[in-house]
Amino acid sequence: MSTRRGLFVAPFDALADPRVVGDLAASAEAAGWDGFFVWDHLAYGDRVTAIADPWTCCAAIAMRTERLLLGPMVTPLPRRRPQVLARQAASLAVLSGGRFVLGLGIGDDWVGELSGFGDEADPKVRGRMLDEGLEVLTGLLRGEPVDHVGEHYTARDARFRPAPAVPIWLAGRFGNRAPMRRAATRDGFFVIGLDGPDDLDALTADLVALRPAPGFDVVVDLRPEQDPGEWLDRGASWVLTRIGPFDLDLDAVRSIVEAGP
Repeated sequence: MSTRRGLFVAPFDALADPRVVGDLAASAEAAGWDGFFVWDHLAYGDRVTAIADPWTCCAAIAMRTERLLLGPMVTPLPRRRPQVLARQAASLAVLSGGRFVLGLGIGDDWVGELSGFGDEADPKVRGRMLDEGLEVLTGLLRGEPVDHVGEHYTARDARFRPAPAVPIWLAGRFGNRAPMRRAATRDGFFVIGLDGPDDLDALTADLVALRPAPGFDVVVDLRPEQDPGEWLDRGASWVLTRIGPFDLDLDAVRSIVEAGP
C-alpha cells in the first residue's frame, strides 16, 4: 500500500477561522491531498494570539470535502469527558460519511495549557486517565452497553447511538514505549519527534513485536521544507506536512496547499 499524504494544520492566527479552514480543505482535496487534520489546543504561548475550535473546523472540512480523511490531531483525552467526546466523534463520522479519524493523547502542559485551566498536570496521572477514558469512549463508540465507575470517569448503564466506525490514532513521542504499546491496541500511531527516516526502521521493528492488527496506520509529520521523498515507503502509511504553529501567512499556506503532495 502506498504512503498517503496529508496536511497537519494549526488553526491559529491567520487560520483561526473555520471558514478559512474549510476553504483550505476544499483546495487541498482538489490538489490531491489525502487528509486534512487540525491541531487541538486552547493555548499555545505568547506567539499565538487566536485559536479556532478544532471540532468546528472538522465540521467545516467535512462539509466542504468528499474524499479527504479528517480529524483532530490530537485531542488530549484527559481534559475531556469521554461521553461528550463520543457524541462529537460519532456525529462527525456521520457528517463526513465515514471519513473521520479521532487522534488522542495525554496532552502536554508545556505552556500551562492544562494546569492553567485546572486540568491534571501530572503526565503519569494523565496516562492513567487516557487508558480509563479510552475504555469508556470505545465502548460508547461501538454502541455497546457501558457500565463503568472508575477512578476518573463514570458511565452508568449507557448505550449510545448512532455508532459509526471511528478509527482511533494515539500519539506519542519516539522512544517512549508506553504510548506505542497503547497505540498498538488501536488503529494507528502518530509518532512525534523522529530525527530522520531511519528511525522508522526501529519503530517498525518495535511495532512488529507488539503485533498490531492489520491495517494499522503509522503517521509522521514533516515541516514544509523537509523532503517527503526520504520518508515514503519506509514503513509510514501517512506522511503529513505540518502547517504552523507560528507566524502563519494565509497566502503562503495557500501556496503549500495548492501545490499538492
